[in-house]
Amino acid sequence: MASTARTALPPDEDGYELWLRHRPLPGASPATWQRRLARIVLPVRPTATMRCAAGELQRALAAMTGAVPGVDLGRGRGAPAAPADGSVLLATPRSWPALATHGIDTAGLGLEGYRLRALRLGRARVTVVAAQGERGLLYGAFALLRALACGADLATLDESSSPALPLRLLNHWDNLDRSVERGYAGESIWDWWKLPAVVDARTTDYARANASIGINGVVLNNVNARAEMLMPAWIAKAAAVADVLRPWGQRVYLSVRFSSPVELGELATADPLDAAVRRWWAAKVGEIVRAIPDFGGFLVKANSEGQPGPQDYGRSHAEGAAALAAALAPHGGVLFWRAFVYAAENPRDRAMQAYDEFLPLDGRFAANALVQVKNGPVDFQPREPFHPLFGAMTATPLAMEFQVTKEYLGFSTHLAYLGPMWQEALAADTGRPAPGTPVAATIAAMAGVANVGSDRNWCGSHFDQANWYAFGRLAWNPRARADTLAAEWVQQTFTRDAAAVRAIVSTMMASREAVVNYMTPLGLHHLMATGHHHGPGPWVDDLPRADWNPTYFHRAGRDGIGFDRTPRGSGAVNQYASPIAERWSDPRTTPDELLLWFHHLPWGHRLRSGHCLWRELLQHYDRGVQQVRRMCSDWKRLAPHIDARRHRDVSQHLAQQLAEAQWWRDACIAYFQSVSGLPLPGDVQPPAHGLDHYRAQRFPFAPGRGG
Repeated sequence: MASTARTALPPDEDGYELWLRHRPLPGASPATWQRRLARIVLPVRPTATMRCAAGELQRALAAMTGAVPGVDLGRGRGAPAAPADGSVLLATPRSWPALATHGIDTAGLGLEGYRLRALRLGRARVTVVAAQGERGLLYGAFALLRALACGADLATLDESSSPALPLRLLNHWDNLDRSVERGYAGESIWDWWKLPAVVDARTTDYARANASIGINGVVLNNVNARAEMLMPAWIAKAAAVADVLRPWGQRVYLSVRFSSPVELGELATADPLDAAVRRWWAAKVGEIVRAIPDFGGFLVKANSEGQPGPQDYGRSHAEGAAALAAALAPHGGVLFWRAFVYAAENPRDRAMQAYDEFLPLDGRFAANALVQVKNGPVDFQPREPFHPLFGAMTATPLAMEFQVTKEYLGFSTHLAYLGPMWQEALAADTGRPAPGTPVAATIAAMAGVANVGSDRNWCGSHFDQANWYAFGRLAWNPRARADTLAAEWVQQTFTRDAAAVRAIVSTMMASREAVVNYMTPLGLHHLMATGHHHGPGPWVDDLPRADWNPTYFHRAGRDGIGFDRTPRGSGAVNQYASPIAERWSDPRTTPDELLLWFHHLPWGHRLRSGHCLWRELLQHYDRGVQQVRRMCSDWKRLAPHIDARRHRDVSQHLAQQLAEAQWWRDACIAYFQSVSGLPLPGDVQPPAHGLDHYRAQRFPFAPGRGG
């Protein structure tokens, strides 16, 4: 019996194929599929992007159906013939005017939208992928494959979609030595040393994965940029990557150091109002565009965490951005200017600075400049309120910045599906310009700090692939449901068995809240250990800046715990619109999940549950550990549906997560008990060790610290 069960398992996989596995479809024989999807037809002479779409369809449909469809490429002569039975037609109104005759309107789809439609042309059954242009056909081809993989009925197919946001980027924090800051999946996928002569085939597979989820831009290098990125040799390396990404609908962007003219030894100043500096940037952009004709633009981190910027010369962020934006504008380039700033001196409240610094500049940025704002006001925490700049800056286009790599959520070791966190942020009511206006309605672009690396499974663990997938799909449609995206990913990545899909999605949807519970419950934040951010460090209080210390953020003592951001405290809550500010100013109307973000409360404060704050905090820590234990057991039961290799890989990661969840729980309880002076209730298990044991932990070689 054991042997029979073993042979029934799916064959082993290593995760390299991501969600583009294209496993056989159920319910029909290869001969039947051959009749239904016999040929891929392009009525006109195809561009490189159209060839990518047709090639992906042919490769995927062959794997999914067992029958290799032919490909008919138009020659551009005469009117295209009517498609034959079983055709998959990739068409635009220009290449096949009969689209309109058959009621397929593409006028409202824009340059990247698509329409999927099953048609009957006499006796011929045709599947149409329609779009206004080549990128729409590319995205439509992937949408057709996704629909088939998720069980769509080919005979009744009728779907249309257009991206809500024109700019959907991944930001790589990759360094020129191939280290990756906050990267937990190996080295950079850009082998800078070998480029431009040698371009890894992995780059094409990366481009395919991005195209399948709608990503259309890639920032190649770290926001903590090096001036060398703008040297001719490095521009040539970037151009080699751009040549691979281009046919898959992706433009290359570069992070640049504001002081590059000085650091490269070409000017004595980087003052953005200096005419020579502006000429330098214009010439540099011209040099880049000669190598990368479709160059997307720049990403800039300025006057933050020691990075140089316009304030070094007494200029504003808007004035600094104007110099670079002016250089990009003639070439259709875009500037992303990050709003992640905090003062050189110790602030009253670090969460307030970006709003205080950028809101007065609203409307003063160049037309081709976007301010890139993190989803929350501190720094990618497991839970934060939405950033108050969303909805407040109404005359400046904003880009939402999410962190796909899990710097504060257990690296690639912990299973934490971030779709619910991002959905929470995008759906949050800004109250501006009117109540009910969600964050999603206030943004013009979305950027995600990438989580990919040279590991065979791309992301360090199999479930972290879901965050890459969900980010791209949410960037296309910020109002998409996280559970729907999770189900799509599971069906394409692990199994189509309905019960197994439901079980895996249930685990994924609960996973982020589990991490919040065992790390930072009830609105606590920034409790992570110093520098590498691995593991708990709520006791850290000896760093040079006050706002580098976890004690700055939780302020726990005999009198209570939490950061008072009400009008009686830092006043940060007043950066939000009324009545949101009023609601969050009162602990009785503040959601429990944000309670200690906005309030410093006594340990005996009663919550909605009826428990005092101390007991409620303990229960959250215990709940987080219990949730991970449940994840382990639920995953174990899924063994019949998952290949043995990936099932074992995930099991090992979950076992490590359980151990680290217990560590977080024990260390935080030990510390908060020491500062509160409160006893543990009799039904709460004491930490396994004393506080000194947890304080003594050191991790000098933790990954992701490259900068």
